[in-house]
Amino acid sequence: MSEMTANHGKIGVLVMSYGTPQSLDDVEAYYTHIRRGHPPTEEQLADLKGRYEAIVGGVFPLRENTNGQVAGLQDKLEQLAPGRYVCYQGLKHASPYIEDGVTQMAEDGVKQAVGIVLAPHFSTMSVGSYIKRAQEQADASGIAMSFVESYHLHPKLLQALTERVTDGLNRLEASSGGAKPVKVLFSAHSLPERIRELGDPYEKQLLETSAAIASKAGIAEGDWQFTWQSAGRTREPWLGPDILETLDVLAKEDGIKAVLVAPVGFVSDHLEVLFDLDIEAKAAAGELGVALERIAMLNRDPLYMETLAESVIEARA
Repeated sequence: MSEMTANHGKIGVLVMSYGTPQSLDDVEAYYTHIRRGHPPTEEQLADLKGRYEAIVGGVFPLRENTNGQVAGLQDKLEQLAPGRYVCYQGLKHASPYIEDGVTQMAEDGVKQAVGIVLAPHFSTMSVGSYIKRAQEQADASGIAMSFVESYHLHPKLLQALTERVTDGLNRLEASSGGAKPVKVLFSAHSLPERIRELGDPYEKQLLETSAAIASKAGIAEGDWQFTWQSAGRTREPWLGPDILETLDVLAKEDGIKAVLVAPVGFVSDHLEVLFDLDIEAKAAAGELGVALERIAMLNRDPLYMETLAESVIEARA
């Protein structure tokens, strides 16, 4: 049976994410795409390659994790609505691109679809840009497509993250010998400050997620805060303070001895987690005499798969 015959009449699900190179040989093309066709300098390319090489195993786990998340979502949708949905992948900066995923749907005879991004919080600069590209290709391909814009307060997402924060605090207490005081730092990828002028909901949604998790985990208001990470290297100002600045202040001014980082803006292990937090932030914390642990990422967690599946089904209701 051909793909077109098998998928005709089903609802397509375009699962979108940022994308990552598949090998070190692909880094330059990937970086050039991020820079809108402008190749990186030799120094910039060496820096990015060095970050990937510093990750344990020197591999690119985001691609594998994303493939697993798409497969996990397909499995969960099949459990909840047998034979109704078929998942496709669309990446922002790597193949298969967002447009490729939509085109494949059309070639398979899909006429209706839902788009969802592997990022719980909406911003016009992130999720909004994914949706724009998918919608333009869907219109050109004759596909009626709706979208899940955010799911930052989905009960099962909050449950999964709360469990991770609780587990992380237990691990931190064991590894640091019960060092006090402790601070929980919720974090997410920074964006240019100009999003605030647009009334963008990104920052507000992140604070809502963080506050909800802290409440469920029984963390007092003064024992957690939000910080930013992984800001782009451009001339314009980005949202801050950066986690490295936050760690410095916590150690020198507040006397914090242990920190649990909860990167709630991310849903899988990738460069911003495995390097920016596990290597760079951990080294900075060590120099300050601060014990630092990070929560486990969601990756293919069953509760996260249920969050995605239920959000997709609701978008078609």
